[in-house]
Order: sequence, then C-alpha cells, then structure tokens
Amino acid sequence: MTKSWQSLQNGSDIRGVASNGVSGESINLSAEIVEKIATAFVSWLSARKGIPTNYLTIAVGRDSRISGPDLMQAFKHGVLRTGANAVDCGLATTPAMFMSTIFDKTNYHGAVMLTASHLPFNRNGLKFFTCDGGLDKNDITAILELAESAGIVEVVSSGSESSFDIIQEYAGFLVNTIRKEVNHPTHFDTPLQGFHIIVDAGNGAGGFFAHQVLEPLGAITKGSQFLNPDGMFPNHVPNPEDDTAMQFIQRAVLQSNADLGIIFDTDVDRAAAVDHAGMSLNRNLLIALISAIILEEHPGTTIVTDSITSDGLSNFITKDLNGIHHRFKRGYKNVINEAIRLNNEGKESWLAIETSGHAALKENHFLDDGAFLMTKILIKLARLSLRGENFHDLIDKMIMPAESQEYRIKIMTPDFKQYGNKVINELVLLVPGISGWQIVPDNYEGIRVSCNDESGDGWFLLRLSLHDPVMALNVESNKLGGINMIMNPLKLFLKSFADLNVPFE
Repeated sequence: MTKSWQSLQNGSDIRGVASNGVSGESINLSAEIVEKIATAFVSWLSARKGIPTNYLTIAVGRDSRISGPDLMQAFKHGVLRTGANAVDCGLATTPAMFMSTIFDKTNYHGAVMLTASHLPFNRNGLKFFTCDGGLDKNDITAILELAESAGIVEVVSSGSESSFDIIQEYAGFLVNTIRKEVNHPTHFDTPLQGFHIIVDAGNGAGGFFAHQVLEPLGAITKGSQFLNPDGMFPNHVPNPEDDTAMQFIQRAVLQSNADLGIIFDTDVDRAAAVDHAGMSLNRNLLIALISAIILEEHPGTTIVTDSITSDGLSNFITKDLNGIHHRFKRGYKNVINEAIRLNNEGKESWLAIETSGHAALKENHFLDDGAFLMTKILIKLARLSLRGENFHDLIDKMIMPAESQEYRIKIMTPDFKQYGNKVINELVLLVPGISGWQIVPDNYEGIRVSCNDESGDGWFLLRLSLHDPVMALNVESNKLGGINMIMNPLKLFLKSFADLNVPFE
C-alpha cells in the first residue's frame, strides 16, 4: 500500500480525519475513500465466506460524530454497488453491531461500525465484524489493499437497502440477561427497583442504556447526563480513562445521591463506574471488581490484562481470589486474542480486560463491550443487595498504590521503532547496576522493573507505543515520595538520548 492508505490503518481498526475544523489536519477519510473501503470489505467477505456478493447482507451503524451520516451513506452506497444488501442500523454501538451478526433475528453476514472511539470530533473510522468476532490487523491490511487497487466498481445489479433498530434488539438482550441472572424473588421484571443509577454517555451513543435498559428494570435514572448524541462532544471527552470525564460523573453521582454512576466512551465498547461515595471504579479497581465476579463464577480461571496493571491488582487476583493473572501487551485486540489463545491451549480464561476499560468475556463471544461489563456488575449489585451486602465487599482487600504516574516521551527521529528498541535494550543493561532494581520476568512488551523498598517500593514499565513515535513510561509506588526515588536514575538515563523529548526536568 502507499503511505496515504497505510496511514488509515490503526491496528485492527481504520481511522482518519473525516471533517474539517482542526488546524493542520486535512481530510483523508472522505466519502469517496469510505465507499471504496465498503466495496473492498464486501469483496473480502465474499472470499472469506465463499458466498457470492449478491447473497451477502451487511449491517451498517455509526456513532454520533458529525461526519457519521455522510460516511454511512457512502458505505451503504459502496455495499449496494457490489450487489450486496445493506441494512441501515442508524445510531448504534460497536458491541451492538457485532451482535447483529449473532442475533437470530438479524444474523447478518458482516457488520461495520463507523466510529473513532474517544478521538476528537473531526476524526472517524471503521470497525468490522463477522460472527467470528472483530477483524484482526492482517484483515484490515488486506481490505485496504483491495480498496486501493480497486477501480470503479461495475454495477451489475444493485443490492437492496433496509433498516433495523439494532439498539432496541440489543437493549432487550441486556434487559433479559439481567432479569434472568438476578432472578429476583418478588419483582422479577424490575430487579433494579429501588436503585438510583445514573449514566454519562458523553454525547456519544450510550444514552440508550439509561432509558432502554435501566428504566425498564426499575432503576431511577434522574441525574443522568449528556445522553443526547452530539458529535461535537461539547461537555467532555467521552472517555472513561480521561480524568476530567470521570470528574463529571463523580460530581453527578454526589449531586444526585445516586447508588452508582456509569460512564461510557463514544461507541460503548468501554465503560467505567463510580460508587455512591464518588469513588472511581476504573483502571485497576474496575479490573479487580470484574475479576472478583468472574473468579467467583469460574474459580481458578486466568484473567488476562494489559501490561500496565499494578502489582496490587496482581496480588489481589492471585492471592486473594486464587486466580491466575496473565499480563500481556497493550491493545485490546492483543489482550482478547491472548485469552482466546489460552483457551484454545486448554488454559481456561474467562476474562480479557485492559486498564482502558475494554473488557471482553468468554460468555459474551470475547466481545469488548462496555454495556455488557456494566450488566455483569449490575447483576452482582442486585444479588448482593438481596443479601444485605455491596460490591465493596468484593474488593476490600485490593491494595492501591500510594502514587501512580504515566509519562509520554516523544521520539524525535523518523525510525522511531528502532530507536525506541535501542533505548529499551540499553535500559536492560543498566538495571543490574542499580541497587534494588530487578527485571520482572514473563513480560511481553518493553521492560518492567521492580524496585525494592530502599529504591522506591514499586515498579516501572517502559514500552513503545503501539502506533505512535512515543515511549510510554508507567511508574507506581506503594509509598509517598517513592516515584521520585524511582525516577531519579531513570531521568539521568533517559536524558542521555538526544532524540528523546523527555517531559520532566
């Protein structure tokens, strides 16, 4: 592929600039490009499934981005030109679009979601699904190569277009799951009766969860905010990892005196929560909570996480929950595929989860689904309430670090991967000479180093970003002032590299 087409690939997704409005960022994901990608996807899917294009049906959904309607029309047009059928699912979520290939009522051959997750308003992208799950990196490469090489598609016979409310179907699936699993002895249909639960959708696609899931289950949702779709995201970045976004839902929970707050990203494949006291349940605490639920259901199972999870979480999973913690590479598809690989090898794994809030459960097709993650937590909340308990009882032994920090270090040379690997290799040589430092074994990306009490009582991980010319440095300590102790020798080391733009003195 040429660089212009290569630039559209973001791992297992396609992403680009789809709208004007940001200085220095010109459109590279136009309607014309999206139409070509659509015809390429149909061609790829036809070959993969061995089904002629005119027998294929493709579902198309989008999030709230301002470029969504135009790109959706372009994608549908591309599908129809091949003779395949297109189903307009309107405003949807990424998990719902995957489920459109699974539900008995739909069972489409393929699906696409137009989204760029939490990225700014001018961005957009595409995520693709078959009934086997989301496409992998090599599949996206193949589709982009087909799109670039394809000429004008000859229209032999245009496919047909229809519409389907996939969110209504998907919300019904979540509601029925909660009713069945809680099995409330006195009000089966409204097992969340008496609970005050609010939602912050960040003006993305997650507003349905308040009105179409929580309210039919009997929950009070007064105080929910930013439920209306608005592709300019005027209130906050729709990202559960973002501190400002979390502050919005924390304040809303306290002001509403709610029992629980739920926050989604734009396309609802990620989520986090806030308890009644305004404490964030995201990153390591969210992983701890869902791990406790899963390990109660499946004792001894392996929990696969990304590489930056804390030592406190690892000890909680292995020592308090008697599970197995398997740290792997950053990237939600990496974590999911690793869990699938372990299962295929006979090593049971029921949960793959990133600190970003991507959580995929074996019982749910290993789909990273923020709404299903919250569904599992709500089921447990209702069950515990029947026993006079709450979910803090599940994670009260989880030890949080006293300090935690992430630094983003830019690499100022074009061959950034080679340069970043050079930095890591030299750090490997440095570690044995630093008192109290020890390289952590079984690490799958970068270098993870444990630091004893005299050298900071914590750990750090230095790794290359998956796609950008950046080195990410995560540091945690179990005592106040510990990060400074860990960083002192690290600063001297990193400043010795002329092509690293270090963000600290």
